[in-house]
Amino acid sequence: MNKKTVFTGVATALITPFDENGVNYEQFERIIEWQIASGINALVACGTTGESSTMTDDEHREVIAFAAKVINGRVPLIAGTGSNDTSYALDLIKCACEAGADAMLVVTPYYNKATQKGLCKMFTQLADASEKPIILYNVPSRTGVNIEPATYEALAEHENIVAIKEASGNISKIVETAARCRGKLDLYSGNDDQTVPIMSLGGKGVISVLSNILPAETVAICDSFFAGDIERAAQLQCRYQPLISALFSEVNPIPVKAAMARMGWCENRLRMPLTPMDEALEARMVELMRAEGLNV
Repeated sequence: MNKKTVFTGVATALITPFDENGVNYEQFERIIEWQIASGINALVACGTTGESSTMTDDEHREVIAFAAKVINGRVPLIAGTGSNDTSYALDLIKCACEAGADAMLVVTPYYNKATQKGLCKMFTQLADASEKPIILYNVPSRTGVNIEPATYEALAEHENIVAIKEASGNISKIVETAARCRGKLDLYSGNDDQTVPIMSLGGKGVISVLSNILPAETVAICDSFFAGDIERAAQLQCRYQPLISALFSEVNPIPVKAAMARMGWCENRLRMPLTPMDEALEARMVELMRAEGLNV
């Protein structure tokens, strides 16, 4: 089985800038160009941070297609194409493949959830249908279902399931997964506060929220680690930990969108039921951003 790595390093889980008319594509293009110029290794469109759950069907497809056009092959584009409706996920995957995305990020089904058997069947069906590789996305705090290590082990045998975005936060389970899969699935941290710990287990990097505001600095964490300077990588992980905590002091993407708005990249416009950040929490986040030299 010869699986190709989608990316090594940092993939930014992009915000989606909104205005009163919908998606602000001018702002979105500026963000993408800045991310690429900052040395980012890959970009994710229509993930959790991109508020895909409140996008219309047309917006979801258009954002992926627009991102693919702007990126134009300069870095891999990973498209969020998961759903709790398998047939809908299949349709999103088909559209994303046609639009030029390089990989699919497929979350576990939410609300209706699934057994581990159901997860295997769903992910297998999606991987069979996709022309591009599948990255499994495990975030049980949002979906109410966890991909167990034995399930990862079974899914690792599929040639088109190539990687995991692990956002469970359960290091013990992640260690067990790494041991069971024996390199058959690339492992990415789905939590910025666990980037270095997961790379120490053989992880390939992180799908990051922090890199929305500090792309070059987040890349430096991974670059240091892969260059063998584990001490510097750990120092950077610890340096940015207070800011990472601030970015998750309310549900993502409330804080990061406030941060991006402060930096002038977008309006601080969220879609209900998300609401603007608590003023005291935002003030603390802004203080930390200024300490890192950001103009806010």
